[in-house]
Amino acid sequence: MRPLDDILVLDLSRVLAGPYCTMQLADMGATVIKVEEPKGGDDTRAFGPPFVGGEACYYLSVNRGKRSIAIDLKSPEGIGLVHGLAARADVVVENFRPGTAERLGLGYPRLAEANPRLIYASISGFGHAGLPEYFGQPGYDVVIQGLGGGPSITGEPDGEPMKSGNSIADLLAGLLCFQGILLALLARQRTGRGQQVDISMLDGQVSLLSYHAGRFLNTGEVPRRMGNRHPTIVPYQTFRAADGYFNLAVGNDRLWVQFCKQIDRPELSADARFVTNRQRVENRELLIPVLADLFATRPVAEWLALFDAAGVPAGPIYTLDQTFAHPQLLARQMVVELPHPRAGTVRVTGCPVRLSETPAEVGPAPPLLGQHTREILREQLGLEEAEIQRLLLAGVVKASE
Repeated sequence: MRPLDDILVLDLSRVLAGPYCTMQLADMGATVIKVEEPKGGDDTRAFGPPFVGGEACYYLSVNRGKRSIAIDLKSPEGIGLVHGLAARADVVVENFRPGTAERLGLGYPRLAEANPRLIYASISGFGHAGLPEYFGQPGYDVVIQGLGGGPSITGEPDGEPMKSGNSIADLLAGLLCFQGILLALLARQRTGRGQQVDISMLDGQVSLLSYHAGRFLNTGEVPRRMGNRHPTIVPYQTFRAADGYFNLAVGNDRLWVQFCKQIDRPELSADARFVTNRQRVENRELLIPVLADLFATRPVAEWLALFDAAGVPAGPIYTLDQTFAHPQLLARQMVVELPHPRAGTVRVTGCPVRLSETPAEVGPAPPLLGQHTREILREQLGLEEAEIQRLLLAGVVKASE
């Protein structure tokens, strides 16, 4: 048993934010029907190289556990099929620009009229409420990151603003949508009615500013880029050793005293300029060069072993080949192999949410375009084979070969 075993999700989304959300739902047991356009399908099927067995690694990374049906959304018959599926669904997820779903006849009011229990989750760059002039603007990750302020506090002080190395605006929107859907399902148990979940990528990015936002909103000070240094804790940053880099996190004054003993510099913890974290922050420019010169004299492994022995938080900076070889990640099934009809075997990340009684299950492999078209039309809509064949010949739907 999984938590969402009895939940049917109609996934009208594509690219990253929506598919990332519906992948989480699938991991937790939901039946996810991924609706794709017959010509090309989800945009990410073409995002590459790299490809494995003709399948884009990008697409494979966020579409496991789903069933694909290819429907022409420009066809009235195709829209009718989607209406039929939505009438049976518990959840619809879409990330069209605001107004597009309504023009297609797939907006929340239309679908909820036929299915009042429907939870309709929308992800967009700026949301479906607020100032109308923003509704139609595209929600591209790099643009939203910039508007959300993250790059202004990311990067070296004298360097250019730097976006996150992953698509954090998209990924966070997907996680927030997953959270919103679960909350709406919980509310439906009490009220018997569905509702719309409205996720703005920009809202999500602003929510991540946390203590940076707190600083600005309450003091008027605009935070600046500080590289890998922490604005309010010292030392808490990346340092260069003799053969590479490591991260150090001396998070309180007790650790500071222990740290100074471990590096054989106890006088630093007694220095009036560095006794408390507040003093260390104020005198950062005096302290950090002293530590940087010291750390450059020995390799990373020696420093980490020294800190580990004293309980001082520190760690290496891995490349992904090292990350995915970490024994703890492997022990927790965070790398999963799935059989695939074209690629043979594909490897995907596992589910990070661990439930003791109703655990997630990763798989099956991401579907081929239209792989389940016939099954879905037959099982969900009760169509006979002759009618399915007519729809295929008319180009209303497409099935994988």
